Amino acid sequence: MVELAKPPFDTAAFLMNAGMGRRIVQIEPRQTFYSQGDPADFVFYLQSGRVKIAVVSQAGKEATIAIVSEGDFVGEGSLAAVPGLRLSTATAITACTAMKISRDEMIRVMHEERDFSDLFMKFLLTRSMRIQADLVDQLFNSSERRLARVLLLMAEFSRPGEQQRLIPKISQETLAEMVGTTRSRVSFFMNRFRKLGFIDYDGRIRVHRSLLNVVLHDRLPSDSGDEPDLPGIPEE
Repeated sequence: MVELAKPPFDTAAFLMNAGMGRRIVQIEPRQTFYSQGDPADFVFYLQSGRVKIAVVSQAGKEATIAIVSEGDFVGEGSLAAVPGLRLSTATAITACTAMKISRDEMIRVMHEERDFSDLFMKFLLTRSMRIQADLVDQLFNSSERRLARVLLLMAEFSRPGEQQRLIPKISQETLAEMVGTTRSRVSFFMNRFRKLGFIDYDGRIRVHRSLLNVVLHDRLPSDSGDEPDLPGIPEE
């Protein structure tokens, strides 16, 4: 009796189409995928949209630690050897479509399908390198350069393309949390970037590739004093 060959595993189809142990979910802006302290029993694959990952201290202080984009996984910590609770909160910045995959199904596919395991391992390594870069950024760079880097990452200028890009709507408070500074300093730097032609604002922030100069060369003129808030960017 001739055994039929197993059809090749289609990673793209697995991540885009509902099936055993997985389903597609729609998350509206400001809605959560999960909250800190929830059971860690699902992984999400972000098909579209942007997600903010934040943690809250025992004193109630919130810090945004990452912005996740289309093509990334969210909540991968649930795959730890011992299931536990979420250590962060994932909130939609824009309308999101995601594949919600159960922990058991995710582990099964990783064990059985090499192509999927390779894809997930590449994601984990990229995420690890990003975390290391964020740590170096916090330790050695000025808050102005850190803000420039956050804006460039949100505009995804690491990918080839146009010279300017819109970023999702985001408050100065959230930018301040990500940069590790105050909202007033974020407002001050945003005004400088706008005056120097690095960003525009017409309802949403448009980032120009020339902002890379701030990160690569750090040659902005020195300013002092306060400036008014950038009109239209919400404080909260």
